Amino acid sequence: MKQFAEITYDKIDENAEYDKLINKVVAECFEVENMSDMSLYLSIRLTNNDVIKEINKEYRNIDNATDVLSFPMFEKSELDDMIAQKYEYEEPFGDLIISIPRVKEQAIEYGHSFERELSYMVVHGFYHCMGYDHLIDSDKVVMRKKEDFVLNKLNITRD
Repeated sequence: MKQFAEITYDKIDENAEYDKLINKVVAECFEVENMSDMSLYLSIRLTNNDVIKEINKEYRNIDNATDVLSFPMFEKSELDDMIAQKYEYEEPFGDLIISIPRVKEQAIEYGHSFERELSYMVVHGFYHCMGYDHLIDSDKVVMRKKEDFVLNKLNITRD
């Protein structure tokens, strides 16, 4: 089976269950966005609060830990063209950095499973790398619909 995610671990233990879940979620995102036959992939680094805080400070000048950081490699219009042309070159279209401790905290805070929260972080970051955002309400509605669609297809709910 093709891998749509390159997963690395930074200052946390490797976990085969995380890999399995993330690969399943990213594969569904690629399928939904008609990208399954492309050679692009998503680079995902799983880490702790200290590391993500440093990165957040360096790139966003925010001196706090966060749940996920997304770094798209292409503008939305470039990526749309690449998808339309079935881009063949193997390279990441974005980088995600996810704090596993923060994901665990938020799952408890929001009253749902760790698996649901991690899946949401991956889908959320994927769509940021696709060029979607949620700063404006109308954009937020579009992004949330896409996120919910993927999670519902995977039967990953808030329960």
